[in-house]
Amino acid sequence: MNVSPKTKDTRALEHERVVPRFTLEGVPDADVRIYPLTTEDKLGLSMLRFQREPCEDVVLVIHGLTTSSDMFIMPEHENLVRYLLDHGFTDVWTLDSRMSNRHPYNLLRHRYTLDDVAAFDYPAAVARIRQEIGDKRLHVIGHCLGSVTFMMSLFGGVVEDITSVIASSAALTPRIPTWSRLKLAVAPFLLERVLDMPYLDPNASHEPLLSRSGLLGRAVDLLHPECDVPACHMLSMMWGTGWPAPYHHENLHDVTHQRGGDLHGATSVHYYRHLRKMVNAGGAVKYDPSDPRLDHLPDDYFDFAEEIETPVLLVTGESNHVFTDSNIVCYQRLESLAPGRHSLEIIPGYGHQDVFLGKDCARDVFPRFVRYLNAHRGERRH
Repeated sequence: MNVSPKTKDTRALEHERVVPRFTLEGVPDADVRIYPLTTEDKLGLSMLRFQREPCEDVVLVIHGLTTSSDMFIMPEHENLVRYLLDHGFTDVWTLDSRMSNRHPYNLLRHRYTLDDVAAFDYPAAVARIRQEIGDKRLHVIGHCLGSVTFMMSLFGGVVEDITSVIASSAALTPRIPTWSRLKLAVAPFLLERVLDMPYLDPNASHEPLLSRSGLLGRAVDLLHPECDVPACHMLSMMWGTGWPAPYHHENLHDVTHQRGGDLHGATSVHYYRHLRKMVNAGGAVKYDPSDPRLDHLPDDYFDFAEEIETPVLLVTGESNHVFTDSNIVCYQRLESLAPGRHSLEIIPGYGHQDVFLGKDCARDVFPRFVRYLNAHRGERRH
C-alpha cells in the first residue's frame, strides 16, 4: 500500500465513506438473518447468520474488543464468512457481544469485565444457536479479546459441546509489549479519573480541537508519522506498540486502511484493568474472585485445562505487536497439560489484526483455518 504524506484534506476525506457502515454487501448469495438474544445479566446482543444450505458443521465467529461482525464480512476483499461459505461450511454465525461497536455498551463508563463476557455472552449465544441447529457440530473462530473470553468461557466450563476452536492472537496467556504494559499501568486511571473521558475513540481527531478527545487525537497524530490516517494512529495507541501496531500497512487494502475508524469502535477503559491483571498474573484469572455472580467460574481459567477435550488451534501472526507471543506461550502451557490435544499456527508476514483484515487473507490465512476445521469434521466434543 502506498502511504501518502499528511495533507490538510485528510480528515475531510475520511468522512467520504467508500463502504457503508454495517453493510452486508460482502456476503452475496446467502440467506442473512438477525438473531437477537438476551444475556442472564440483562443485556441485549445480536448475531448474524449467513446460510446457503444446511450443514452438519456450523461455525460461530467472534470479534474482539471495539470491533464487530463487520471485520469478517468486509466487501473490499474476500472475507472470512464468504470464504467459509465457499469452502463447505455453509452455515456461519457471527456474534456481536457486549464488546461490539454495533452496540452502545462500550460508550458507557461501565464496570463490565472480561469475566462478564465469558460468563454471560457466550452461554446465551450458544444456547440460541442450539435452538436453531440442534445437536449439529459447532466450531468457533475467535479473535483478540473475543478469543480470550471465549476460551475463558470454554475452559471455565460454562460453554460445552464445542467441536473445535481456532483462537487468534491471544487465548489464556495474554502477553503484551513493554510499552503496552506501561500504558496499561496508567491509562485507565489517567483517562477515566483525571481527564474524565468516558471512552477512547479511534475517530478522536474528528472531535473539536479544544475537546479532550480532540486534543488527545491530535497529540497521538504527532507521534505517528507513518501514514495519513488519524484513526490508524489512535488504534496503535489503544492497542499495542508500533508504527502501526495492529497490522502491517502493506497487508491492507487502501479502503480498509481508510475505514479503520468504522471497523474499530470506541471503548471505555475498564476492560483494560482486567487485561492488566491477567498480564501481571501470567494467565487468565478472574478480576474479582469475591463477585457472587461469577461463583460458577474458576478463579484461574487453567484450573480445568486438562479436562477440556475440545481441541484448539492457537493462531498468531509472526510479528504480533499487540499480543506478542501470547499464543505461543499458551500452546506450550496447554501442551504440557494435555500433550497432543492442541495445535499452533504461526502466520509469516502478519501481525495482529491483519490476520482477518488483510487483503490477501483468503490466500495466506483462511486456508489454514479451513484445513483445521476439515480435520475435525465428524468429531463430537463434550
